[in-house]
This record gives sequence, C-alpha cells and structure tokens, in this order.
Amino acid sequence: MIGKKNIAFGFLYLVLTAALGPYMITTSVADIEKAYQDKQAPVGRLQDLKTNNFEEELEPLTADKIAKANTAGILALNTILNLENPQGFMRSVHAHGNLEAVLNILAGLALCFVAVGKAFKQVISWLFIGGALLHSGMLYLGAFGQSWAFSILPVGPWLVLASLLLMGIAAAIGFRGELVRD
Repeated sequence: MIGKKNIAFGFLYLVLTAALGPYMITTSVADIEKAYQDKQAPVGRLQDLKTNNFEEELEPLTADKIAKANTAGILALNTILNLENPQGFMRSVHAHGNLEAVLNILAGLALCFVAVGKAFKQVISWLFIGGALLHSGMLYLGAFGQSWAFSILPVGPWLVLASLLLMGIAAAIGFRGELVRD
C-alpha cells in the first residue's frame, strides 16, 4: 500500500511536532520573565519622573537626561515585544506541523482507497511528505535558529497544494470506497 508511508510518517511527525510545541514554549518563558523583571527599573523610573514633574532630587531634569530615561524604558519594552512575538510565530509553526502531520495520515488513508496508476500514487505520496518537510519542517528549523531554512521554505506550500490537487484528481478518477491493492 503506497499510502502506508504517509500514515507512518504522519504519526511520527505528529509526535515530533507535538513534543516540540511545549519545548519551544518552556525554553522561551524564562527569557520573557527576565525581560519583564528588567523592564521594571527603567519604566518605574519614567513613572516616577512623570509623577515628580520630571524632577529628581528637587532639580529639573535636562532634556538629555529625560531622553536617556525614555530610551531605557522604550528599549526595555521593546525587548519584551521581541521575545513575545516569536512565541506567536512558534505557535504558528507548531500548528502547521501538526496540521501537515494529520494531512499526511489522511492522505495515506485516502491513497488506500484510490485505484490509479502506481506512479501517480507515488508522486502524490511523496509530494505530501515533501510538502510537510519543506514547509513546517523548514519553519521549525528557522525557529530554532537555522535561518537558511527560510530560503527553501516557499517550496513547501506549493508542494502541499500540488499534492492536494493531485489527490483530488486521483479521487475523482479512481476512488473505490474499498481497499485497493497496489
């Protein structure tokens, strides 16, 4: 059965993507907590300055000192934003990985019920696997610091779309409703 490799790949890839999700979140939580703690001093100072009409020790601050205090506060807040934004990206990577794993399982099952040429089924099967690896797989590598993976990334979604199109054509031509021997 040609779809067998997609089913096996899908379940194994799902285990990998499901395990990487919590790992990605737990490894970034400590950095975000530290950034929030580091933010307190510069932003707290800005709050005190505003409350005291931008005076320190009863002396008005110069524009230079106010600008430096603002800069420190803005940079502390920016650090938090930079750390939290990748978490949204990582959630997206995690969701795409899980989706493409399940998509391979479903495609593998569907291939078991389609009577078309073996070569056509093999192309569909490998396109689903390649699409997952070159889309969410490259997103995972990029999320873990392998920026070269982003250059390959655009190929993956096209492979997924092509595999879906070909699977639709195969189902329209040869869906049998019962297991088909290859």
